[in-house]
Amino acid sequence: MEKKVALVTGASRGIGRQISLTLAKEGMFVVVNYCGSEARAKGVLEEIRENGGDGCIYQCDVADYQQTEAMARDLIKTYGHVDVLVNNAGITRDNLILRMSEEEFDAVVETNLKGCFHTIRHLSRYFLKQRSGKIINIASVSGVLGNAGQANYAASKAGIIGLTKTVARELASRGITVNAVAPGFVHTEMTEVLSEQVKEAAVAQIPLGRFGEPEDIANVVAFLASEKADYITGQVICVDGGMVM
Repeated sequence: MEKKVALVTGASRGIGRQISLTLAKEGMFVVVNYCGSEARAKGVLEEIRENGGDGCIYQCDVADYQQTEAMARDLIKTYGHVDVLVNNAGITRDNLILRMSEEEFDAVVETNLKGCFHTIRHLSRYFLKQRSGKIINIASVSGVLGNAGQANYAASKAGIIGLTKTVARELASRGITVNAVAPGFVHTEMTEVLSEQVKEAAVAQIPLGRFGEPEDIANVVAFLASEKADYITGQVICVDGGMVM
């Protein structure tokens, strides 16, 4: 395949959906990864094609080591190369630490943090052979600042930041860049369920005075995935309206 191939995990909705659409507009063949909803993933692929792009869907639970290994192997066998990996898959199980169950903590870390490890672990060997590749991990300002009621989520996202910096050092000699994007509050299904009181309190913490849009995140990801960002690696870019300064 002549086009660059981009794998976007957790791409059936929200930020992942918009990243997929944006990378497709940049001329990439986008693999829309999903875990549960095939219908949503097909909907994203239809949008990509309606806008003149191309891609495919691939079901895989990135929290599963063997499933992720099989996905990496299948994509290389089918398309010959993967050029961009966007680790976006993530879940929440919010609760105060005194009430948080072991299952709630483990589920979030397994998907958010270990999911990143699995995809990087299985695709990095191909990136090394190619001597090229772009890895963009979606972290969160919660991983930088912490957030009450999200000990599991914040820990997983802080872990992604540490993983990003370490892998960036390990792969840099082969021309592979690894960066993280840390969104703040963004209009998605995940934030729409928040009460108006919580939303108002969140906006009060944002110097720009508003929530971001999925496009704000996707545009930064597209930049990091492009040749314009060839000399940027090991960085965490907060797209948060100024929450982290």
